[in-house]
Amino acid sequence: MSLFDSPNQNQLLAALPAAEFQRLAGQLELVPMLLGESLSEPGEVMRYVYFPTTAIVSLFCALGSGVSAEIAGVGNEGMIGTASFMGGESTLISAAVQTAGRGYRLNSRLLKAEFDRLGFARSLLLRYIQALATQVFQSAACNRFHSIEQQLCRWLLATLDRLPANELVMTQDLVATALGVRREGITEAAGNLQRAGVISYRRGHISVLQRSGLESRTCECYAVVKKEAGRLLGDTRQRQGLA
Repeated sequence: MSLFDSPNQNQLLAALPAAEFQRLAGQLELVPMLLGESLSEPGEVMRYVYFPTTAIVSLFCALGSGVSAEIAGVGNEGMIGTASFMGGESTLISAAVQTAGRGYRLNSRLLKAEFDRLGFARSLLLRYIQALATQVFQSAACNRFHSIEQQLCRWLLATLDRLPANELVMTQDLVATALGVRREGITEAAGNLQRAGVISYRRGHISVLQRSGLESRTCECYAVVKKEAGRLLGDTRQRQGLA
């Protein structure tokens, strides 16, 4: 296994003390995570939990009318399947791969057993859930009160934080679905950013030319979520001095 395919690429797995990690390591399975792949559906009891390394997963809330909007994104800082160890077993949220890549999956029963040991993993996962909840709450407020351009900048910045490069393989339709807005609104906002020299857009690809331009145009929501995640998870001691 190369370093590129190491579980240490996922920040939650990397933060586990050696003894707790070793109890799970033999059961971690490296899997491809394909664009659009569904990892969970509303009401489904998940057999596996997922720890992305190079993939990004969107958590969606769908309405009875068929429309949906992203309520949070998860990359190598987190995991998919928190309901499996929180007691509810299932949620009304769906999870689908937004950016193709890889990740590790683990039988959900094994993670629940580790959670129930009352060790460091339990504290770490509870803090992660609080960070994820902050993202959900802030996204709800952002989508209600801020402009589409501000929302787009926030979304692009959060996505960039989970990628090694400044280019996103992303259609305007997908971004519009993620933000729960009309495609025309994304087209106008992206056009404004492109004319300002902040991004370059060609069919299916968005290149960020000036990150500072996104940061100056977004709302406070991006910084709020990033700061809270840092407060809750940034001081975790990673195994083998990797921090």
